[in-house]
Amino acid sequence: MALQSKMTVYVAIAGVFALMGGIIFYASLDNVELEQVEIKLTSVELIGADTIKDQAKFDVTFLVKNPSDTTLTVALIDFELYGDDKLLGPGLYSTVDIALPGRALFYPGAEIPLKNIFVLTKSEANSEIYEDAINSRITSFVAKGKITTQTTWSENDKDFSTGY
Repeated sequence: MALQSKMTVYVAIAGVFALMGGIIFYASLDNVELEQVEIKLTSVELIGADTIKDQAKFDVTFLVKNPSDTTLTVALIDFELYGDDKLLGPGLYSTVDIALPGRALFYPGAEIPLKNIFVLTKSEANSEIYEDAINSRITSFVAKGKITTQTTWSENDKDFSTGY
């Protein structure tokens, strides 16, 4: 009887490992789907400039498309913004503090614009590009960075470079 109890325990342990392996395999299939996400910088618009703080706020909009067959969410867009090939600074769109069910869902084929506030602070090093930015003299913007997408089981980081 003791041998049969030990065999039952071993079979149960093997079953748990098989289940874990199945979950890991299933999650790895999502990574291929998450890698397909597309991101495009669509606009950078001046919201306002504060001459006392020497800061300008811009509305940065990315169009994110899900061409895969998997529903996903965007957890993070970590980027550097360039204006006329000059670095303006880092930016961040984040929903990591929002639970997965509370985020915008990107169903298969969905395209959703995601907006973010970008703050440009004037300094000695960037005073010329700062003046160009607040006076609408920048002719092209480029965002380079990483987009993090998630499903219930998986997470994927994808590098991007997009501009207009």
